[in-house]
Amino acid sequence: MEQKLNEAAIVGNVASLHEILKEDGLILDRFVLSGSNAIISPLHVAASRGHTQFVKELLDLNLDLAEVVDSRRRSALHLASAKGHVDIVKVLSANPEMCVARDLDGKNPLHVAAMKGQVEILKELVRASPQAARAKVDTGETILHLCVKHKQLQTLEILVNAIKCQELLNAKDGNGNTVLHLAVSDKQFSIIKILLEGNLVDVNATNANENTALDIFVESKIENEDIGNILHKFGAKIGKDIVKGEWLMKKRDALMVVASLIATMAFQAGVSPAGGVWQDDSNGHRAGETVMAYNYPDSFPYFLRANTIGFVASLSTILLLISGLPFRKRAFMWMLVVIMWLTITSMAFTYAFSITVVTPKKDRESLSSTIFVAVIVWCSVMAILLLVHTGNLIATMLKEQRIKYITTKRIFTCGSC
Repeated sequence: MEQKLNEAAIVGNVASLHEILKEDGLILDRFVLSGSNAIISPLHVAASRGHTQFVKELLDLNLDLAEVVDSRRRSALHLASAKGHVDIVKVLSANPEMCVARDLDGKNPLHVAAMKGQVEILKELVRASPQAARAKVDTGETILHLCVKHKQLQTLEILVNAIKCQELLNAKDGNGNTVLHLAVSDKQFSIIKILLEGNLVDVNATNANENTALDIFVESKIENEDIGNILHKFGAKIGKDIVKGEWLMKKRDALMVVASLIATMAFQAGVSPAGGVWQDDSNGHRAGETVMAYNYPDSFPYFLRANTIGFVASLSTILLLISGLPFRKRAFMWMLVVIMWLTITSMAFTYAFSITVVTPKKDRESLSSTIFVAVIVWCSVMAILLLVHTGNLIATMLKEQRIKYITTKRIFTCGSC
């Protein structure tokens, strides 16, 4: 009997449907109860063949047929969407839950319509269930990724204009690629243009390999001048520049914290130095003046200079960081780091003078030896760090200039290749 019903569905014979139901009134219920046991329901058959009236008749008789799925978990709406039967899709999409139903690959009917380029189906399903467009398939791809992979320009344009969702446009697949990454890799200039001109796509988004769309363009040796030009027009950068920018921001934040801390320490040491201050006015001193200046007149000026250098250098670092100067330049950051080295060194000398003041005379000889060794080690470490960082700075700047030269030459000469 099931065979007769499917034959009626193939040709869309409504009269045969009613005759079969007279003989077996429970036949449709059995299809519903069978679930996904590899049985193709008559609704699947009629929907794929485009028999609108037959579909309506089946749903009038048993509305639950719309939820029946085949062995690949495809509903009748999946099949109708793939075939482009608009009227049937309108009928089946009346149940919003079926618009988001997923097959074995995680695709809902909207995904299928986008892959097949069924524009009218796409419009209808977006109206019926906008949230279906935001769902991802099992591989992590969005509906926009599928449009690009299947070269469906028109469906992509409709979705971009209809949804205008920045989160969806910048969503990444399992490999971290955005829609723009795929479009550049596949040399689809028209799609790239649509994506960028909408001003919602992050042109410098990086994938799992830290590559931007411009990296893919350069590394793939794509001979398309238009793609290179439009990427540069919208501010595309190579991935290393993005990573460098993030590194510099972290370095800036770290310098700000350290400079603020040292400035606080230096201020406190200046107004309340080791040994304290006099509490009265007598014997040539006044209340509030530092004891160190009277008891250690030779060491106090050195203490004062070291502490002042550390304090002023810290404030200078803070001022430079908040001044709006190009701290993203490595040379500028190198200069700030050197200033901080000077600041830390000054604070080390401040500590040395302070600890000498509060140490009893009987222990000062051993303390002097310890300080002497510490100063030698400290100066050696500073010298090594200065040489290493200076060498790295020069090497990095030369490498970056070479990369930029090669990249620019590659982009603006590819049109004549």
